[in-house]
Amino acid sequence: MTTRIEIKTLVMLGCLALSLTACSKLGGGANRFEYGGVYFSGNAKAVKGDRASFVATAKPVSASLDGAIEAARYEGVKYCIKYLGTSNIAWQVGPDTPKEQLVVEKNGLTFRGTCVE
Repeated sequence: MTTRIEIKTLVMLGCLALSLTACSKLGGGANRFEYGGVYFSGNAKAVKGDRASFVATAKPVSASLDGAIEAARYEGVKYCIKYLGTSNIAWQVGPDTPKEQLVVEKNGLTFRGTCVE
């Protein structure tokens, strides 16, 4: 009899998890950042072979360079907290890089950094 109760509990927990996942997708997604009323999409990924180092991207730069900079910074901080538990970042190319030195390709901005523990 306890097996039947355990199965019901697992099914209910599974349904709850699926419904929460659906809510986050409908709510705009986890990789959207709002700046000045404009939404920016972004992402951060590890550099191959080094989990502490990452590349963070954000777009559309054409909507606002400042907004894209903040969105890429946000993605980098989110990445470091998730994988290393810190928000400290040593930026190779980042929010403090002079705007005229930032590389914009295909309406996207790319930052490079390393999470510092």
